[in-house]
Amino acid sequence: MSFGNTKIFSGIQEVLVLALMLVFAFALFDGGITAMYKIGIAVIVFSVIFLTTMATQILKQQKESKQA
Repeated sequence: MSFGNTKIFSGIQEVLVLALMLVFAFALFDGGITAMYKIGIAVIVFSVIFLTTMATQILKQQKESKQA
């Protein structure tokens, strides 16, 4: 399982991202949650995904610079 042609995430990270996307989708379409909570959930979900992506790329760059 991979997003696109390049392998950015490991298997566990991909599962985390997909689970967060599902949580966001359920929160978005749930009628009993107020708009402020929906915005808060969206901010948390996308910030975790963004930070996970950045951490993965930084670790890959560090690994490549050690090998060179």
